[in-house]
Amino acid sequence: MKQLYFSIAMIFLLAFGTESFASAFKESNIRVEKEDSISYSKEDVQEAYRAFNEYVYDSDRKLYYRDSDRPEAVAAIWTQAVYWDMAMNAYKLDPTAENRQRIEDIYQGNYDHYKAYDWYGFPDVWFIYDDIMWWVISMARAYELTGESKYLDHAVSGFTRVWYGIPELDAGSYDEEKGGMFWAWTKGRSGKMACINYPTVIAATLLYNITENKNYLDKAKDVYSWSRNNLFDQETGEVADSKHGDGEPNWKPHTYNQGTCIGAAVELYKITEDEDYLSDAILAADFTRDSMSSSSQVLHFDKGEEQGIYHAIFGQYIAQLAKDCDRPEYLDWIRKNISIGWKNRDKVRGLTTRDFSKKVSAKETISAYDASGIVGLMLVSASEK
Repeated sequence: MKQLYFSIAMIFLLAFGTESFASAFKESNIRVEKEDSISYSKEDVQEAYRAFNEYVYDSDRKLYYRDSDRPEAVAAIWTQAVYWDMAMNAYKLDPTAENRQRIEDIYQGNYDHYKAYDWYGFPDVWFIYDDIMWWVISMARAYELTGESKYLDHAVSGFTRVWYGIPELDAGSYDEEKGGMFWAWTKGRSGKMACINYPTVIAATLLYNITENKNYLDKAKDVYSWSRNNLFDQETGEVADSKHGDGEPNWKPHTYNQGTCIGAAVELYKITEDEDYLSDAILAADFTRDSMSSSSQVLHFDKGEEQGIYHAIFGQYIAQLAKDCDRPEYLDWIRKNISIGWKNRDKVRGLTTRDFSKKVSAKETISAYDASGIVGLMLVSASEK
């Protein structure tokens, strides 16, 4: 292809001379494709989301199941909240009655399956703090989008339950003595994971924006400060997975933790206009692009079962940095990843997987976790092009 373009260029050069070459080439109606050009459309985004819902969504139970060929196995409780985020993003992109109804359907399906979002009961259902906090974030977003009070009620009660705990069961996620958020109450109060700390900051900022209650903003700043000092490499932008006790953090970066760190910093920057938050977000984004991607900037992926959803989460927050903070270069990078992943989709079903560089077979079982990555990235980046 490059040889073809070179030959065409030489023809124009000989025919028109160097001075007229540029204008003649422009007028020739020849489309020059960049090697990394965007190769998907809004229609592709709609098709990808349609396929995602056709193959891993149970329209009867209104839940996402784990695998494309195992509809009896429901996807993990916390990932259902992320799929709900995707439904809201789909509605923002294409505000049809069908997309609006799906938002209500997913809410109701999970309401029925997960004990009516009763955060205070059923410790066999809600037994890890971050499972609740992912839902708090999504409930706050649903309220912002629809104005329906039930979503805000769930968000407020869920945040309160995580922060303060239940007297007869646990002391809450927040460490009153040393700061930061513990991950679980049933598995020991030693680990403070990035996956509860940064989502707590995001949830608190969203609730502050909605309620204007400064208590939420104070909590967001507090937890962010602890996270920055204990989970964030302020030189490189790497986010640690966790910290246990007073020891060295577990420096194992994951794209979803990089994403929520970016999201927490962006939300605080938007509220406070403190440039330090924006600098942190950019540092974390650059680390993900430059150190957690291939030489051609394709995102690496984790191999754990639920970890296929990490890229969808990352997309939510890298898009916010790009759009809300005028950093379009990150959208260019994400769209490059989308183009590669979409090109390698299973052409029969329209499903993609977590390894964007791998061609997907029509016979391959695809989990909801893996299938969500490209679709999630598409939904948050498509509105700009």
